[in-house]
Amino acid sequence: MIGNRITYRTADGVRIPGTWRHAFICNGGHYFLTDLFIYADGLIDCWGLVTVEEFEEKLRTGWVATSFPEGSEASSHELADWRFSEPESRLTPELLVAEVRDTIDRLNGRPDSTGRCLAAVDIFLADRTEENRAAARAAFLAVPESERRFALGDMDSKDWALRVLVAGPGGRTYLSFDGTVTQETYDSALVYFEERARWRAERAARVPTDGPTSSHAPAVNLSHSYPSKPVADPGKLGLRHDYPAPIKVADTDYPSVAHAYWALSVAEPEVRPSIAMAETASAARTLAAGVARREGWEHVRTAVMTRLLRAKYDQHPELAEVLLATDDATVIYDDMDSPFWGDNAGQGRNWSGRLLELVRSEIQMRRAGIFRV
Repeated sequence: MIGNRITYRTADGVRIPGTWRHAFICNGGHYFLTDLFIYADGLIDCWGLVTVEEFEEKLRTGWVATSFPEGSEASSHELADWRFSEPESRLTPELLVAEVRDTIDRLNGRPDSTGRCLAAVDIFLADRTEENRAAARAAFLAVPESERRFALGDMDSKDWALRVLVAGPGGRTYLSFDGTVTQETYDSALVYFEERARWRAERAARVPTDGPTSSHAPAVNLSHSYPSKPVADPGKLGLRHDYPAPIKVADTDYPSVAHAYWALSVAEPEVRPSIAMAETASAARTLAAGVARREGWEHVRTAVMTRLLRAKYDQHPELAEVLLATDDATVIYDDMDSPFWGDNAGQGRNWSGRLLELVRSEIQMRRAGIFRV
């Protein structure tokens, strides 16, 4: 069963989401425990990116292994070495390929085999013909056996109700120990699905106590730029730290947030005025790069930036309106010079975007009249 581990790779500047599971690679007769990465674009990394069809060939030839000869050597790189003794595997090549295909569907937001099964079951429950039951049974058996127990999301009952429902009274499930399905057992399965429908309806109607968990507005991307002079209607450009919107902080004037940030970052007080009055924000950064940072700067820089952003949007109401117009959108801030401040195609920490969202929320809080001062 492939879990909900999250990873990604970057291709042509685009972040491709993925996940992974453990697998064995057989190279030269030696088995290596490794990570098998599956990505939304249908590529699988098993010591090299391959398509699903190429992955099937890797399984067929034994490069990706699901069975292990008695006494064969194995290792987990630089952790341990061992020999297999009475090896048992819960996977077959067919099961592993089916799991991988399901994973690619889930990564793309498409119904996987479990989703298709549950949709067929809903059709049967709405119209209980034997034709619809047969379709539901076929969809259920198309779910990889290793995933069936998770289909209902109920680890107490597992897939019991599904097995019974699609088998029907007098039928047999895919598990030999279940025996013949009695009418009583079948009626219990129907009650289970009726209660499950009620739980699902209640959950769907439930309003989160603290509001929505994700943004409803589309993400805003603040692309890297070098604004040198103010314009009449800057739009989102005005949200950049290097946009020339003068601010006063602690009785000192700065041409932009970026000027203030770099001036405050340096350890030598006598250098700060020249940084503060640099011709451009880029020039301010270059000057600051030539001298040492304040001691412990990495621990206070986010707080300093927050203070500077508050000053900017307090002192420039027109730019505050631009920020508020982003609603509750995720703000993605590109900064080619800093993976700390920028998102940088998913490879940075995007602290600039996060702090802009924080300051936006503070402005909204004040307008709502909360914590009036």
